[in-house]
Amino acid sequence: MLMIYIIGFIAALVLALGLTPLVKKFAIKAGVVDVPNARKVHTRVMPRLGGLGIYLSFVIGLVALLPFIPDSYISSRDLDFVGAFLVGGTMIVLLGALDDRFDLSAKLKLVVQIATACVVVFGFDIKIEFANIPFHTYSSVETWISIPFTILWIVGVTNAINLIDGLDGLAAGVSAIAIGTIAVMAFIMGNEITALLCLLLLGSILGFLYFNFHPAKIFMGDSGALFLGFSLALLSLLGFKQVAIVSFLTPLILIGVPLSDTMFAIVRRWMQKKPIFSPDKGHLHHCLRELGFSHRQTVLIIYGIAAFFGVLAIIQSSAALYSANWVTFVVICIMVFFLQIGAEVIGLIGKTKRPVLNFLARLRMKESTERSD
Repeated sequence: MLMIYIIGFIAALVLALGLTPLVKKFAIKAGVVDVPNARKVHTRVMPRLGGLGIYLSFVIGLVALLPFIPDSYISSRDLDFVGAFLVGGTMIVLLGALDDRFDLSAKLKLVVQIATACVVVFGFDIKIEFANIPFHTYSSVETWISIPFTILWIVGVTNAINLIDGLDGLAAGVSAIAIGTIAVMAFIMGNEITALLCLLLLGSILGFLYFNFHPAKIFMGDSGALFLGFSLALLSLLGFKQVAIVSFLTPLILIGVPLSDTMFAIVRRWMQKKPIFSPDKGHLHHCLRELGFSHRQTVLIIYGIAAFFGVLAIIQSSAALYSANWVTFVVICIMVFFLQIGAEVIGLIGKTKRPVLNFLARLRMKESTERSD
């Protein structure tokens, strides 16, 4: 399998490098472009639909390699997983491509996303059957809970990457880090097919990122953001142990960057008495730019944050295998502490809302006063 992994990664990378320029030309001819506005960072019309290049590279690489995978490495359950990935991914990419071209309504996109999740759950019987809640052992999940939860998870995470798709290379890079993290965990847990899917996807993203990193020549668009979100949804839920087993904390950490950005945006708008879903320029990448960081520096900083979440996910997931619940507790504490400190320093909640930093400052002042006395 090692040679298949290497060939798959390289093939997907080369395919993305070759297909992305062709997709760019097609997007321009078809009028699938992104026009600048007050909330966007770019200042010129840009071709999108780049997600099509990622998708095609991944699918071509997977279809070409499947016949060479030994039967002993792939079970019928794995084939269902691959089938769900291909069918669901195709539906999501088509939805995203149409949205890139015609700006579909949010309601229509939600309906199609729910339909796609239902195809995965009912068509291929992919759903959460067991769960490991922190500080508890693995236990069965009732069908009436597992089906709606799986659908909700797929739809929610499918949209997660869209939330951070605001700078050149940002969404693609964060997705690559998350998928690379899943690949590491898949290798640790001995899930060969999940590892192969991750490496194929990783190669496709990196090949696309060559054209998408600042200054970008093409955007991934909704076709890419939705496909990568869908891929993360399936891989993060189903990629561990024997498929359909999930530690609730691990997938949440994997999407920590878009999840925390969304969480702080909701808190920020609530405190400012604004509609929760109203757009603003207070997201993570906006705040970092306001602090004086360049476009590339901002993206690299967020890559670092995503990598930090990835390391925490690997630690937590590995600990869960051995029921080391104290590690889970430590990971949660570290994650919450750094999230809050980082949000206050950057200004994600508000420029003057710094309760923890102010508390620490008061402690230092009190300590200094006691020493001087």
